[in-house]
Amino acid sequence: MSGTRTDIEAVEAANTALYDALEQGDLDAMADRWIDAEEISVIHPGWPVITGRGEVLRSYALIMANTEYIQFFLTDVEVSVMGDTALVTCTENILSGGPAEEDGSAGPLVGGLVVATNLFRRAEGGEGEWKLWSHHGSPVLIDQEEDEGDEEQQTDDGGGGTVI
Repeated sequence: MSGTRTDIEAVEAANTALYDALEQGDLDAMADRWIDAEEISVIHPGWPVITGRGEVLRSYALIMANTEYIQFFLTDVEVSVMGDTALVTCTENILSGGPAEEDGSAGPLVGGLVVATNLFRRAEGGEGEWKLWSHHGSPVLIDQEEDEGDEEQQTDDGGGGTVI
């Protein structure tokens, strides 16, 4: 980690707020986490590069509208601050759920791993809030041989994820 302790803590808080907004399905809070500029970009796992504030926020609106439940457990978080720019790398341990079953019970839970890079910029004036400039998420493929011993507890959902 590099940068002052205060800056690192502020960037960590901004990074946490980003994931909190997505977990809560709060598009307004998500929009507030991004810098107010057209030069922003996002790469969701398996998606092409999306640029421009309107398109980036639209992509999150689509994810939120089509995700019944999502929770992030961040690990391997590293923060580096240089001036008014900060880089966060982490592993997103994602737990998400599909629609409820016909009988009203909870739908299946799916787990996945994504390594992410979040690039932040400090808002105007050097004393401002840290805002996201770019997000890049890349899926981590799990070795199927490692999972074979856990077959009683986990099964393939047919879509590349693991049903827990």
